[in-house]
Amino acid sequence: MSSWRRGRQIGRTQGDMTYDKRRDKRRNRIEIMFGRLKDWRRVATRYDRCPKVFLSAIVFAALVIYWL
Repeated sequence: MSSWRRGRQIGRTQGDMTYDKRRDKRRNRIEIMFGRLKDWRRVATRYDRCPKVFLSAIVFAALVIYWL
């Protein structure tokens, strides 16, 4: 028998949740940046096997996205 049938709540309740506008704005920026990075096919599919080359591709893509 699952816990919701027994009347017990799992996770947070509505009273526990607080809204922090600053934190939400930062999280949104990070999500947008990952979305833009996924537009770069080389980064999204991870063609490079070497971690250094892959990291340099991510840095280059982030730099171009930030610059444009």
